[in-house]
Amino acid sequence: MEDDEPNPRRARAPRTRTVHALLVGIDEYRPSVAAHPLRGCLNDIAAARTWLESRIDGPLSLRVLRNGEATAAAVREGMTEHLGRAAAGDSALFWFSGHGTRFAARSAEELMKEGTGDCQAIVCADGPLADVELGPLLESVAGRGAHTTAVMDCCFSGGTTREDGDGPTARFLPPAPGWRPPEPSARALAAAAGALPYGGGYVTLAAGTVEQLVYEHDLGGRRHGMFSYALLEALAAAGPTATSREILSAAHCRVQILRHGQDPVLIPHESGGLADRPFLGGAARAPSPQLLRHGRDGWEVDHGSLHGLSAWADARPADQDAASFVVTSGGVAAEKPDSGTRVVRVREVRPDRTLVTPADWAPDPARVYPVALATLALPPARLLVDAPHDPGAEEWLLSALATAGPGGGPTPLLRAGPGPDHRHPEPLIRFHAVVRDGRAQVTHRDGGVVVPGLPLADRADAYAVVDSLIHLTRWYQLHGLRNPRSPLEGRVQVEVCGLDGTPVGAGPAPYGTAEQVFRYGGGPGDWHEPLVQIRIHNRSRLPLWCVLLDLTDSHGASLGLYEPDFIGAGRTGYALRGDPVRLSLPPGRMVRPGAYVRDWLKLIVAENEFNTVPFQLDPLIPGAARNRLDPAADGVLRLAAPARTHRDAGPARPPWAGEWSTRTVALRTVVPTASGR
Repeated sequence: MEDDEPNPRRARAPRTRTVHALLVGIDEYRPSVAAHPLRGCLNDIAAARTWLESRIDGPLSLRVLRNGEATAAAVREGMTEHLGRAAAGDSALFWFSGHGTRFAARSAEELMKEGTGDCQAIVCADGPLADVELGPLLESVAGRGAHTTAVMDCCFSGGTTREDGDGPTARFLPPAPGWRPPEPSARALAAAAGALPYGGGYVTLAAGTVEQLVYEHDLGGRRHGMFSYALLEALAAAGPTATSREILSAAHCRVQILRHGQDPVLIPHESGGLADRPFLGGAARAPSPQLLRHGRDGWEVDHGSLHGLSAWADARPADQDAASFVVTSGGVAAEKPDSGTRVVRVREVRPDRTLVTPADWAPDPARVYPVALATLALPPARLLVDAPHDPGAEEWLLSALATAGPGGGPTPLLRAGPGPDHRHPEPLIRFHAVVRDGRAQVTHRDGGVVVPGLPLADRADAYAVVDSLIHLTRWYQLHGLRNPRSPLEGRVQVEVCGLDGTPVGAGPAPYGTAEQVFRYGGGPGDWHEPLVQIRIHNRSRLPLWCVLLDLTDSHGASLGLYEPDFIGAGRTGYALRGDPVRLSLPPGRMVRPGAYVRDWLKLIVAENEFNTVPFQLDPLIPGAARNRLDPAADGVLRLAAPARTHRDAGPARPPWAGEWSTRTVALRTVVPTASGR
């Protein structure tokens, strides 16, 4: 074991922030634990150490556990005594290369927390350390204010592995008969250490999903974990401000080139949070909703039909009207689309990604580029302007539409006009803006008012109105997302029930259209919100990747109820990991008889993981958009999106999301009147 080793660069550029790293690599296990050794884990952590010492200019505190040193007790101590020294503003890195394993979940609490029906564990030199203990240990570090990152190069799902010398070897051990997961009370470690809520305090970059094998192989003249090798390549090529999301995306493509069926994962997914901070800490920045990267099939954007791009399937690269993306930098269009450079054109749309062809430029395969939608073959939303007494207002709106897209060009999401033309079918999303007395009231095609009384007294106001309309267009696209021909249709259900498991609300929601009503209890001066449990039932024969969006009547879209994850075949996942879900009026909406709020729970399921950033929207705040009036300021279609894991054996998964489907449950939470309604 090596501890607190000096950094040869430390004296040259001292800084206050300290990076604390615990590197654990196990090739040789005790005979009672593993019969055959691994050969790449020590190489992984040696390479990780080299990267740290070459990249970190400031104080670096290292502890390295190799082979027999890495007992479960030593790893625990390394967490609490070594990483536990990290203070607010510091960074903490835990890197594990070795075997993983899994146990069947036993208790009701474990089944609520583990949608796959299994508890995962890393295998230390003398046995397992389960995630129900490892997670709180990491959270206790994060709870002290340190930016905490875990790199997990092991697999948690078993099957046939290869151990033929030079071929790829999976890092998985089936659980020994004497191994047992700890009691759920181990989670009390988190509370005792003042940690954040489970799963919320640290970022994990894992070598594959819980249903996959992950492998080590001969790479670059030495044995390495494929994920560690790819991740370190991505880190070496990245700048100091590259985020965990960007680094994971680049590593994912490198792993896909090496091997199908291993998909690295990033947790948590929430945009603008931990995933969008630099790998070793720093301020979060708004992610691009889409990333351009070089994969097994060439250049691709991690945005596909799951994200609403299904109508692009017949696009041709040579067609100037086909769908395309423009490269951005930090949310600003790097170059205008009409400059002829840094544009990629769509050649094939797949569920989770889009294959593209660079237009007259040569991207660097070692880089990941943020991109934004530049042209759109989908029917855009339509805007009809009614301003009989203020023709100038209509001209302002048309001018704003013409400059609200990437590079100051027209937005591809919204067009003015009363209806379809010969090139564009009737849009499903249509808005009507009525302008009177310097204000614009916006209604949807169903006649409902979506934005009342927006100021429209000058061109600056017109940009704010168009900004709001583009946000609304994206929200309605998410609300209407469907894949009715999917074989997964009807195989996964969302159930809202009482805390005792009994159905509540005003009846079922057939076909996802009827509204379930939930009522406040108590009375004036003593109102209390309804508490429910939200369950996701996978009735299919496949593990499915599940994303639960909460679409609100304030036109926001959030992943806060359920961290995107796989739910096993025949298993159930729980919102908030089984904790009660409080249905309440949003801040600023008075709790009084007759008041209500509407939510639409949008479940999106797929055979494999997909990019979730494009599904997230902050609530619409009319007027706040005025901070983004410059049409060249964001280059991401002026969408106000808030500022992807394990090694497994089993059948190889295709390198795309596969079949996908959606289901929507509508909820209304009301404060009852005297009549009880």
